[in-house]
Amino acid sequence: MYLICFFCVLNEFTTNKVIMMTSEECYGYEYLDEKDKEKIDALNNPKAVKVIDRFLKICKPAKVVVIDDTQEDINYVRQLSIDLGEEIKLEMPGHTIHYDSYFDQARDKGNTRLLVPVTEKEKYGTHINTIDRDEGLKEILDIMDGCMKGKLVVIRFFCLGPTNSRFSISALQITDSAYVAHSEDILYRKGYEQFKRLEGSEDFFYFVHSAGELTEKNVTKNIEKRRIYIDLEENRVFTVNNQYAGNSLGLKKLALRLAINKALKENWLAEHMFISAVYTLDKSRKTYFLGAFPSACGKTSTAMVPGNAIIGDDIVYMRVDKEGIPKAVNIESGIFGIIKDVNPKDDPEIYKALTSPCETIFSNVQITDEKPYWLGMGDDIEIPEIGINWTSSYLGEWKTGKKDEKGNELSFSHPNARYTLRIEELENADEALHDPDGVKVSAIVYGGRDSNTSVPVYQSFNWSNGVFVGAALESETTSATLGQAGVRKHQPMANLDFIVVPLGQYFQSHLNFVKEVKEENHPLIFSTNYFLKDENGKYYDEILDKKIWLLWAEGRVHGDYDAIKTPIGYIPKYEDLVDLFKGAFDIDYEKSRYEAEFSIRVGKFLDKFDRIEKFYANEKDMPEEFFFELEEQRKKLLEAKEKYGTDTISPFLFS
Repeated sequence: MYLICFFCVLNEFTTNKVIMMTSEECYGYEYLDEKDKEKIDALNNPKAVKVIDRFLKICKPAKVVVIDDTQEDINYVRQLSIDLGEEIKLEMPGHTIHYDSYFDQARDKGNTRLLVPVTEKEKYGTHINTIDRDEGLKEILDIMDGCMKGKLVVIRFFCLGPTNSRFSISALQITDSAYVAHSEDILYRKGYEQFKRLEGSEDFFYFVHSAGELTEKNVTKNIEKRRIYIDLEENRVFTVNNQYAGNSLGLKKLALRLAINKALKENWLAEHMFISAVYTLDKSRKTYFLGAFPSACGKTSTAMVPGNAIIGDDIVYMRVDKEGIPKAVNIESGIFGIIKDVNPKDDPEIYKALTSPCETIFSNVQITDEKPYWLGMGDDIEIPEIGINWTSSYLGEWKTGKKDEKGNELSFSHPNARYTLRIEELENADEALHDPDGVKVSAIVYGGRDSNTSVPVYQSFNWSNGVFVGAALESETTSATLGQAGVRKHQPMANLDFIVVPLGQYFQSHLNFVKEVKEENHPLIFSTNYFLKDENGKYYDEILDKKIWLLWAEGRVHGDYDAIKTPIGYIPKYEDLVDLFKGAFDIDYEKSRYEAEFSIRVGKFLDKFDRIEKFYANEKDMPEEFFFELEEQRKKLLEAKEKYGTDTISPFLFS
């Protein structure tokens, strides 16, 4: 009834005779047959040849296949993942399930390190996990020596950003995981033909991944030797002894790190942001927004607000065009999303796609009778009491009440379980998804989790102040994540985990970005907070109220609304929110709620700025503008407190 053995490996890929190539003119590619060698030759790229040659010799696979952009090759990869047991077909056509190791269920921050010359370590600050470059290279290459023995290796070519575009970055992937290769087919654009357009240029990223030695259940064995090392000097990433996509899919957050460094040098921005088209209520106008939100702060739900359209939910590249207009693209064409709490009420578009026939990979959810089940999928869904899940490769079949070795009850689906699907499968996908010119960026939203300080939405005074708003972004933990609620974690631009350059340089690049942008095209910057609570601990906002804050921000972009100037920025007028709530939801927005939500809590903001100042105290080369904005905000808050004689200032006092 249940598939326990989803990890077996086909013998044909470990017993095939290896084709030896003796000619010195054949690059020493003893692992490639003539057809695959021709595919490499057609790239006319000496660096790619050198990279492939070197790492095949180091990793020592049994067989290699080179995949181009043809549908035949792409279909081969998907079927290969199924044949190897890395994915299993489910009842719904196009759906498969993949399981990672029990010990490989999330991004491994501790073993993700930047290779940095020991003499330069100090300049990178305390937020970056580094290792001496020479030491790290020796370690990782020793670990990777022979790591692909007995395996079939897939060589892939992808494009980050739309193809044939000034945003395009070519990427070469070498992996012994068919699941990784298949995932990238869904998440990224074909890149073999784009690689040819390089015309021999060395300007590309490359990634070498291995799941490493496997157990009898076909999951990574040497977890203690898991390493994810990023080399900015060579624009490359090595990742070994892992299977979870966040650690093994180099083109995602690992490539974001490479792109941030590249962008800094070339005066553009690579950011951890969504792109969404915000429509007016009558659908007469749409405006493109970018948004940066730390985990559990509403990023995906904001990108997917009903009535709007989505281009991307995770990573953008932003450049200024010849007309002085900031443009952005989604570097991906798919979504690798957390599936927990995706249900018909809160995420109708995603839920519909996940329950329809289309190419979708589920990971680390429960499977019973070839059907997937996940946490928060809907109150009316009855979860089977027995099945296969993320614990099965380690602890066997799951059933209700089963506990781990420490006596903790095991959930039927992992809280970080994922889905992988193409954005085109969503009915609200925007038509500009693959536009090589990108879309005009009119607004940027920074959103954090904050129970007692900030208002639901406000607009920064200008670009420089907006950069400060992003740099001061915080996220408040919940008891569900760390066991202690209310701890403020600093998350500048929701990007701290991925910034691989000194923070001062990173913020300066944001300040510099608009120097080539015509003033009338400067994106407006907004801050949102969906998590403000009343004195009883109840949220003021309902889940879909974020639509109102976006509608107001969209109107501000086009001058539809006046606003109230406060010490922190511009906030909405009460009467405008009344109209928006009535028009969108046909509900009355009460005056008492407005006053509670949009009062300026002076003391709380001053406490926040103290935390921010302390966080940045030891960062080198911080822009002067940052501390100017910090002091200006403090000054305005103190002046307002003195003027109105209260620590909590009603919005009606400012109007």
